[in-house]
Amino acid sequence: MTTDTSTATGREPTGAEPERTSIVKVVFASLVGTAVEWYDFFLYGSAAALVFGTLFFPESEPATATLLAFGTYALGFVARPLGGIVFGHYGDKVGRKKMLVFSLFLMGLATFAIGLLPTYASIGVAAPLLLLTCRLLQGFAVGGEWGGAVLMAAEHGDDSKRGFWSSWPQAGVALGNLFATGVLWVLAAVQSDAAFESWGWRIPFLLSAVLVGVGLWVRLSIEESPVFAEAKAELETKQTAHLPLVEVFRKYPKEVFVAMGMRMAENISYYLFTIISISFLTIYAGTAADKSLILKALLIGSVVHFVTIPLIGALSDRVGRRPLYLAGAVGVAAWSWVFFDLIASRSEGKIILAIVVGLVLHALMYSPQAAFFSELFGTSVRYTGASVGYQLASIFAGALAPIIAIELLGDASAGVSNVPKVAIYMTVASVITVVAVLFAHETKASSLRHDRVLD
Repeated sequence: MTTDTSTATGREPTGAEPERTSIVKVVFASLVGTAVEWYDFFLYGSAAALVFGTLFFPESEPATATLLAFGTYALGFVARPLGGIVFGHYGDKVGRKKMLVFSLFLMGLATFAIGLLPTYASIGVAAPLLLLTCRLLQGFAVGGEWGGAVLMAAEHGDDSKRGFWSSWPQAGVALGNLFATGVLWVLAAVQSDAAFESWGWRIPFLLSAVLVGVGLWVRLSIEESPVFAEAKAELETKQTAHLPLVEVFRKYPKEVFVAMGMRMAENISYYLFTIISISFLTIYAGTAADKSLILKALLIGSVVHFVTIPLIGALSDRVGRRPLYLAGAVGVAAWSWVFFDLIASRSEGKIILAIVVGLVLHALMYSPQAAFFSELFGTSVRYTGASVGYQLASIFAGALAPIIAIELLGDASAGVSNVPKVAIYMTVASVITVVAVLFAHETKASSLRHDRVLD
């Protein structure tokens, strides 16, 4: 089902500027809300690498404690598909906007609670259990965030510039990591390690309350997606049961598995170049006393990542989604073979180079991904379909990446001798992604006003 843009939205064109202003407002709301939500999510990962092992699992030796902390980190990913299903279901039935507001509120609540948690020294085993509970709530919330934020931008914008506009919520993820890393870097620079481990780590989690308030205010000011409103009205005239999850797997099973495969190299490489690099430098490369070095490199990398994502999104509108995605998948596989050697050099310049190049290669996949996934599914199940494909893959990719990498690296006393094993792991993930992209059709400039479920 395809419909002219002016009639589908129920309003006549009034010139380029009003439409541009509308999409800018929507994109800004998606960017801000996504940045806040992922600030919360990434903050946990950074803290897991830096202090959670010591504070919540103090009876284990350093590498094992970090592994346990990453275990709670990984369980947040396990909750993400459930969040994607629940938020996707209601997002496809009652609207994208309402689900985005609720997901942001829930994420803020869980993150603020982490900042108030007592540690193992205070309440024993109850401390890591409470930490795990908060992490599961974070995962559930962020599971519903991505699909809604991306679709609000994709469904408001025009077809020819969808790659650019929908890449901004992706840039919000980089911005969230930039905020999280920046706050941790400042604290590490002005505090002693003892002060940071005692109470300083709580500050970034408590600050999230302010950021969430700003994000909610912005998101409440935007309108519902006109593409969704049109599809909802048509579904209501048919008066049939609407079960988005069932319809996704009945009409779009190939697309779900293609999306999952495309996520493997993208998701694993991101955590390889960010979270895992922190543990590698502080535990395996012999620079545990200088945590600010890797945080500074990640800060610079996040800035470059944030700037690069919309530029690549615009490029995907010209050359297509598939060529860029394939280049990114091959690139991260090749870069993983030199990445850890650069980190282990302890040279500030080489560490920054390692992370910046890694994140630029990641952006080649992550930037067009938003438009690509949105274009795979029909309107009435798009929130569910995109979210399920995206979030199910996160269990096998991002959730396990830190655990698998730490296991492959082995005992810290072995130094960097096991680095090739991690590079092989990254290469296998890239092969899976390349195969998935080859099974996908090019979707550049296709209309979002289609729905096989309705047709």
